Amino acid sequence: MVRTLHRMCLVVALACSLPFLVGCSQPSRGDDTTEVVYGLTIVPSGIDPHIHASAELGIPLRSVYDTLVYRDPNTLEFVPGLAEAWTISEDALTYTFTLKQGVVFHDGTMMDADSVKVNLLRVLDPVNNSAKAAQLLGPVSDVSVIDPTHIAIILSEPFAPLLDGLSQPYLGIASPAALAGWDSLTYQFHQVGTGPYKFVEYVVNDRLVLERNPDYSWGPPLVTNTEAPAVARIIFRFYPDPASRALALQSGDAQIMGELLPTDAQALASDGTIQLLPVAVPGQPLEFLLNTTHAPTDRLAVRQALIMATDRQAIVQALFQGYSPIAYGPLSAATLYYSSDMVGRYAFDPVQAVALFNTTGLVDSDGDGWRDDGQTPIEINLVVPPWGQSPEVAQLIESQWESVLHVHVTIQQVASFPMLSDAAATENYNAISLNFFGLDPSVINAFYLSGSRLNWSHVSDTNLDQLLAEAQAEVDATRRAALYARIQNEIMDQALVLPIRDYVNLNGASPSIQGLHFDAQGWFPYLTDIGLGF
Repeated sequence: MVRTLHRMCLVVALACSLPFLVGCSQPSRGDDTTEVVYGLTIVPSGIDPHIHASAELGIPLRSVYDTLVYRDPNTLEFVPGLAEAWTISEDALTYTFTLKQGVVFHDGTMMDADSVKVNLLRVLDPVNNSAKAAQLLGPVSDVSVIDPTHIAIILSEPFAPLLDGLSQPYLGIASPAALAGWDSLTYQFHQVGTGPYKFVEYVVNDRLVLERNPDYSWGPPLVTNTEAPAVARIIFRFYPDPASRALALQSGDAQIMGELLPTDAQALASDGTIQLLPVAVPGQPLEFLLNTTHAPTDRLAVRQALIMATDRQAIVQALFQGYSPIAYGPLSAATLYYSSDMVGRYAFDPVQAVALFNTTGLVDSDGDGWRDDGQTPIEINLVVPPWGQSPEVAQLIESQWESVLHVHVTIQQVASFPMLSDAAATENYNAISLNFFGLDPSVINAFYLSGSRLNWSHVSDTNLDQLLAEAQAEVDATRRAALYARIQNEIMDQALVLPIRDYVNLNGASPSIQGLHFDAQGWFPYLTDIGLGF
């Protein structure tokens, strides 16, 4: 079930929409005129993969950098990348990698074990303030070069997600010469990897340009084309206005676009002139973390009532046109070790929601139609970011909660992640929307561990802390799945989160695009496989 959802890819298009079919013409490797415009949906505040954290930066940079390992999006098994083989010690504390030979960075320097060490130490250096990559390395305590083709990563304690982290573009291996030539602020404009495309230009708010690496010959086995790409040049442009994305595809201004509005995707699918490729994205659903320290959500019955008063089916149908499954737990169904026990938890039940809220004594004491605490009306404060249609979801929640529970709801919309973090720091909210993506379920650890920087529900539970720590360290898949099933149930037993919908990235592509597919994390395309059919 999990893998089926993760591989979901509905294509509405011409016969040439599948890669390299007989009869679909392909440009030759020597054709330097082929060009594709790929639409990005936000302008990241920074695009250094070792330092910054947005999913958007990985869309182009997956093709600039190779990683030590890759994760097959179909089998979810790890396959060779820059490392052709690896071993894990019996105590799961030492990972030893055998590196491919003959791999060359875009600047002409050779990739070897010293290169890998420079990159990992850069990520771990607290001066660089890595927002994501350092967390993917977990408790790495040392990086040891054995010889030019062998390197050991040493952990202070077992960390099951390590290989998954090493497979992500945030831990792409960069040229040490380039890293030395630019500081942590300017390297993002001069990136150098070993991937199938070279980083050529980045103009903030305008474009990011990649050009084919003609010397590429060491691609991972999960791509069709392990050598130089067919398309010579890929230009990424920014379309932060969701309404502009379908128009750019239809006009030909862009040939590939992510995060189409569901209503636009539905129209394009019925029209049949644009390929529609929905990809289920693992990690957390679109959700609202419920603040356990701010009244009235400091009461379990109130949190449970709010979840049960939310008609998620109506929200998903109205805003997402049925493309997104309803979410019932803290992990989306495309995530490793998702528990099917979540299905149906806190199903929409307005009668039970009212009954639960009534047990708190917060009732309409003055007959004005709104609940109060005996003196002041009850108010629920929602904080939402601009992405993922979170503001529109919040508006529907506002209508439902006011209608069913008779509580006032206020919505505070912020414009960026830093502003969302600032709002969270005030703790003056009842529900706040934030989610991270990732195939490994450890993505939720930072949200529920006591004292964690993203623990915006402010839960402090020693039993939950222990389960999260054990699950992150457990290397046996069966035992790990059992631990994460318990964790998901515990989170929902405490009603710490209101899940809304599992993320599905609605990608669109012109009929000429062939071979577009994505890695196991759902967001990042393998651009080396795309071609143009005419």
